[in-house]
Amino acid sequence: MKKRVLLKLSGESLSDAHASISAAALKKTISEIKSVVGKNIQVALVVGAGNIWRGAGKSIERVTADKMGMLATAMNALALGDALKKAGVKAKVFSASGVTGFAEEFNKNKAIAALNKGYVVVFGGGTGKPFLTTDTTAALRASEIDADVVLKATQVDGVYSADPKKNKKAVKFDKLTFKEALDKKLKIMDREAFSLCQKSGISIIVFDFYKKGNLKKAVTGKKVGTIITTK
Repeated sequence: MKKRVLLKLSGESLSDAHASISAAALKKTISEIKSVVGKNIQVALVVGAGNIWRGAGKSIERVTADKMGMLATAMNALALGDALKKAGVKAKVFSASGVTGFAEEFNKNKAIAALNKGYVVVFGGGTGKPFLTTDTTAALRASEIDADVVLKATQVDGVYSADPKKNKKAVKFDKLTFKEALDKKLKIMDREAFSLCQKSGISIIVFDFYKKGNLKKAVTGKKVGTIITTK
């Protein structure tokens, strides 16, 4: 049986100090994804848009700002899809309803069919609705495609009791249950996303995506980052 994973990337995984979408950063990200494709693993992606757009501010109303963010995630999804194809990886990009015209509109059955045919599936456009984050998009799409796990790519090596950059006594957790994470008030995903994963019984692995080889470790069950499970 194939393992189906959903990798939640930040927009920063495509950028560097010089460009919102950097060829060098994109190449590194694609290299990590390619390393796990075709090894009895089905891969779906959701990407944020922090490299392009970070929200409203005082001059732009929230709903408009969120729509702009959804368009930015569609741009990132298209960049990922194109780069994957150029790297020799079959890829298909789906866009949320309301953010169409850039890619095929999201359809659960079509997305699952593409995964079963060996495509890396990229979900852009967020959920298509304002007031919801790309973390929630990741949890929603993972639930819809019946993913086994959500892999949350970050710049830290797991979940800590406090910010390890500010508190040297912060303790890293190797494993947590959803209840423990909630009781400890740990910030892993936004509340809607976390709750959806909990209800769907989908584990979450928070790990340092930027350390070469960590993605491969995560999908093959090796010890990396922090895993959050129902039990």
